[in-house]
Amino acid sequence: MVFILERDVTDAQVDVFRKEFERQGFSTIYAPGTEHKAVCLLGNTSVIDMDQVVESHSYVSYGRRVTEQYKAAGRTVHPDDTVITVGSGENAVQIGGGTFTVISGPCSVETEAQICLVAESVKAAGAKILRGGAFKPRTSPYSFQGLGTDGLALLKTAKALTGLPLISEIMNQTQLSLFEDVDIVQIGARNMQNFDLLKAVGRMGKPVLLKRGLCNTLDELLMSAEYVMNSGCGSVILCERGIRTFETATRNTLDLAGVCVLKEKTHLPVLVDPSHAAGIRSLVAPLAKAALAVGADGVMIESHNDPANALCDGAQSLDLLQFSALMDELRVRVPIEGKRLQ
Repeated sequence: MVFILERDVTDAQVDVFRKEFERQGFSTIYAPGTEHKAVCLLGNTSVIDMDQVVESHSYVSYGRRVTEQYKAAGRTVHPDDTVITVGSGENAVQIGGGTFTVISGPCSVETEAQICLVAESVKAAGAKILRGGAFKPRTSPYSFQGLGTDGLALLKTAKALTGLPLISEIMNQTQLSLFEDVDIVQIGARNMQNFDLLKAVGRMGKPVLLKRGLCNTLDELLMSAEYVMNSGCGSVILCERGIRTFETATRNTLDLAGVCVLKEKTHLPVLVDPSHAAGIRSLVAPLAKAALAVGADGVMIESHNDPANALCDGAQSLDLLQFSALMDELRVRVPIEGKRLQ
């Protein structure tokens, strides 16, 4: 159920209105849009007399019941695009709201020299957020699993050197305390429906990037986002990283049509990961440009100083010169698509 409030409603009135329902056991979501302000109630709203609520609160314009399963993530409650700010000061980055944000870095942190070199290079090329895996979910138990806590420490060193905000993947609830210095917590494709983890991460108070599962529908992705948001996190970023189909020419099949559908259904920012989608270095740049063309809010690109000798996913990683060249191409195309490179 959502209540649309009058434009001149005060913050104090909104606070009183929300607490009135929270005392009854409902969760509330406040959506201050450009056209109107709204409060959404989560719970068994069948017991609420909607007309009585409107009549007894002068600052409530009207109410309506939300039929979509995803109440917090859908545009019915929150019609305006959500803009998420990551980092602070001169390194603050906006995701969504007409920006095109580029995240880059190695699939896995390997050494201090490697992550610092890559961080400085991608920043110079124009990337605004540094990615790097410390804990790696690998199909084979014999593959490199990441440096763990040492990898997070090296990411922190790279952040101190460059100022770039960090994004890294969390694997389970036991790692929550380790991500204090990580600016965006990533939920990988294999954990998209790990609901206990989604709820725990939602309570962390940090932006969350949620990747679509290999065989999951868009509605399932949105319902997973709902778990995170229902736990208190309004800053969720969705990521299309390719899905498993019958096609074997690429590692996965990048669902660009799905990006368009998500932009219609949800106010949350939508990014594309062409590296994992293709698994082939030569396809990363054209797919990144395609993501921009269909309206994505940014891309996450794997880059490495020596892809041929990378410990993880070297075949899909751009070298630093290739990444810089891609950034030059995006810089030309972004204004044409009505975006700002961020």
